[in-house]
Amino acid sequence: GEVWERQALRRAAPFAGDRAVADDLLTIVAAVRDRDVLSQADAREIRRIKARVEAERLPQNADRTRHLKLGRGSLSDVEWLVQLLQLQQPTDDDRARHATTLDALAGLVEAEAISARDAAILRRAWLLASRLRNALALAQARTIDLLPTDRGQLETVARLMGRPARSAGALEEEYLRATRLARKVFDDRFWG
Repeated sequence: GEVWERQALRRAAPFAGDRAVADDLLTIVAAVRDRDVLSQADAREIRRIKARVEAERLPQNADRTRHLKLGRGSLSDVEWLVQLLQLQQPTDDDRARHATTLDALAGLVEAEAISARDAAILRRAWLLASRLRNALALAQARTIDLLPTDRGQLETVARLMGRPARSAGALEEEYLRATRLARKVFDDRFWG
């Protein structure tokens, strides 16, 4: 399979059906996904694909600092870095072989593939972006990937997240800071 297919298989996990069939399928998936450590050429290909995603998938005129999914330091950056690091782990080391981003990140810390400090920065940005997306979906009854600039909308989101009244500005600053720090970790580790 292509390197992007191996990367996509990092997220493979059963969610319904017969457990024995799921286990058999995951054994096959693992054999394809974990057949060998990622080569330098494959790592370059993952970086090329990520650069293309950043250039082509972000909506035109979208503020890269406010896009919760594809923006700088947001969900996509954390997930791409985690998946790259997972694929770079020795094939006999199962500590980072988790389908979920946060479990994989914890496993990468345990495997000493990333520092606890950097992992905490990535975890914070990922959780905040996820919670903001969920609160925006509740507030607008549809998926929205941009952190609002409108103070009223942002205040509604803050309240849905359990924040006190008049905390829109603090929430906005928290998000911008968290993703700025996460993007620095991403840039240092991913493009290297």
